Amino acid sequence: METGTIPIADLDGGLDLQSTVESGQSYLWRREDDRMYETDAAHGGDAWYYTVLPATETGTNEPEVVRARQTDGRLDWEASTPNAPAHLEHLLRLDDDLDAIIDTTPEDPLIDRAYEQYGGLRLVRDPPFGCLISFICSAQMRVSRIYGMVTTLAEEYGDSVAFDGEEYHAFPTPEQLAEATESELRDLSLGYRAPYVQRTAEMVASGEATPEEAQGLAYEDARESLTRFVGVGDKVADCLLLFSLGYLEAVPLDTWIRTAIEDYYPDCERGSYTDTSRAIREQFGGDYAGYAQTYVFHYLRNGGE
Repeated sequence: METGTIPIADLDGGLDLQSTVESGQSYLWRREDDRMYETDAAHGGDAWYYTVLPATETGTNEPEVVRARQTDGRLDWEASTPNAPAHLEHLLRLDDDLDAIIDTTPEDPLIDRAYEQYGGLRLVRDPPFGCLISFICSAQMRVSRIYGMVTTLAEEYGDSVAFDGEEYHAFPTPEQLAEATESELRDLSLGYRAPYVQRTAEMVASGEATPEEAQGLAYEDARESLTRFVGVGDKVADCLLLFSLGYLEAVPLDTWIRTAIEDYYPDCERGSYTDTSRAIREQFGGDYAGYAQTYVFHYLRNGGE
């Protein structure tokens, strides 16, 4: 086992691990105590979290397990790989200057309250395929149900790896998930999402389309590119852009952000997704609007006003 520590003081703007991985932006991290998404207003905890990177993401022969816990001003990690610090920096965006990003956000009472409540929340940078399937599963679902679906897919179809006396499962590769039938996926409680997941996995496995093809395109062109996948509309595409592909200006117009628009920013409602998206991105500060979105989402979903 490889181990190490990252001082939180070395990270510009700090870190809150619990709010980062339990704020509804990632379903590829899990808690060692199996209490993921049980706590409302998740913030400030010291539980162990882990993720399993598929071999295709790391260039190794088997999945790599990385787990981390925040305690006493440090981020402790344990892993099956010596590459864990680089993985953590990438996956948790530890290289973002959170202070500078927050400083670019226009003064706004709602955003200010969200930043104060959940200081240290960072965006994630999840592997693209796992992120894509996660948010296809997210339609009309609570975060705990989405998490359950994604965990089940990993356990049923993903590669297993032994680490520290336990068995862990990576999220399935496109090829592994493409072998699942619609009926099998429905049996895993995916419901009407089952054919979307199956067909999207086929598209990626065959090379017909990959989420990475969106990278490098102008933001709205990238969003349009991702809607080629079955079950992916503008909102799911924005989630993938924000939580995996590094488009920090993306603002997914989910239920909570639409509630924020209705209650706080009615002038941003422009009728269409595209026009409303442009307006709320400007309201939230432009280039880093996705950070404001994620803080506001977490704040409102957990009872903030």
